[in-house]
Amino acid sequence: MDMPVTPRFEGIWLPMITPLRGGYVDADAAQALARYYRNAGIAGLVLFGSTGEGNLLSLSEKIDMAQAINSDPHALPLVFGAGGVDTRGVATAIRRLDKLRPAGYLVPPPYYLGPSQAGILWHYRQIAWATDRPIILYNIPKRTGVTMTVETMETLASLPNFSAVKECDAPVLAALNARGKLDALCGDDLSLLDHWLAGGHGAIPAAAHLFPERHVEIMRLARAGQADAARALFEPLRALIRLLFAEPNPAPIKRALAMQGLIADELRMPMMPASREITPRLQRALGAMQALPSRLQTA
Repeated sequence: MDMPVTPRFEGIWLPMITPLRGGYVDADAAQALARYYRNAGIAGLVLFGSTGEGNLLSLSEKIDMAQAINSDPHALPLVFGAGGVDTRGVATAIRRLDKLRPAGYLVPPPYYLGPSQAGILWHYRQIAWATDRPIILYNIPKRTGVTMTVETMETLASLPNFSAVKECDAPVLAALNARGKLDALCGDDLSLLDHWLAGGHGAIPAAAHLFPERHVEIMRLARAGQADAARALFEPLRALIRLLFAEPNPAPIKRALAMQGLIADELRMPMMPASREITPRLQRALGAMQALPSRLQTA
């Protein structure tokens, strides 16, 4: 197999939405979004996670969308979300997706089942047998219904496939960064600044769909030790970030992108579009960001 594009998942890896139109994946919009985020300085794209409505897409839809993005010779590296309740089914899907040579996989523990730590370890070891590519652990109990301990994650880190974890709990992020045994990718957008200032190397922030260049610059400044400058850029984003998660993700993000003419405002049922009430709030928040006296505006 080809080697992964990057040995470490550094920088901002965007958990990209899946654009839909008329009930189908909009491949043209996906290609345009991928170019937009590449030009903004995003390091890579994570497709088919929860923000990408991955559990509502067929395997053939995922393959078609990834192939459309990869048709660009300068395409960003892609990580694929690969989750499910049945370990064998996840492994089978990964074997098929491996033909697309992704940079890696973002794999949650089996959701709904609530397995023990031993069961979680078994699940991930079986997945590791299915691919040579890097695996990013996913520790977001709100989505999976189970919490991985730091000990479980570090046990997996001793195996070759496991390179990082997407983590949303700020104290756990700090602990992982301090211990240094597993790359911690920040998945809590409001904790991004603290993560960068604490020496974090990577993140998977959904809010970076909007004003991506600003997010990239915040990361650069924070990692360069320019805390005050990074904070000055990040603080105005807080209200927008809260608004993007005021309703089930990714509905507000899709509404905001649709307001900018980048995609159709469509989700796959049972996910519903954002409420009408949130639209004027998004308009105000986006307008406030656009009005800031900064060369980093990216509306």
